[in-house]
Amino acid sequence: QVQLVESGGGLVQPGGSLNLSCTASKFRLDYFAVNWFRQAPGKEREGLACVTRRDDRTTYADSVKGRFTISRDNAKNTVYLQMNTLKPEDTAVYYCASDFSFVCPGQPDNMRSWGQGTQVTVTQ
Repeated sequence: QVQLVESGGGLVQPGGSLNLSCTASKFRLDYFAVNWFRQAPGKEREGLACVTRRDDRTTYADSVKGRFTISRDNAKNTVYLQMNTLKPEDTAVYYCASDFSFVCPGQPDNMRSWGQGTQVTVTQ
């Protein structure tokens, strides 16, 4: 049973932007920390951004700091990942995941729920 659904991926040129969404269908997402990960072919899963439960503090990987922004819209039960100034090396499948932790970033093995992933391709 899929409980998180990502959307917003696609094909974009270098320097462009995308806004990914992560929506929960069966639970309140604001009760959980939410992490965004990505995985490119042949590479390990990489943690990108995280927003804590309760106080909405955020953390970012160095590779995306200053370019990506994670945020919540509790009315829509959705967490977003705004991605600006995209580079070809950002090409990957992007996943959101949730856990009960009060701290960020979370580790993939500790995630309670995962989405199915959305493809982001950055190319000319």
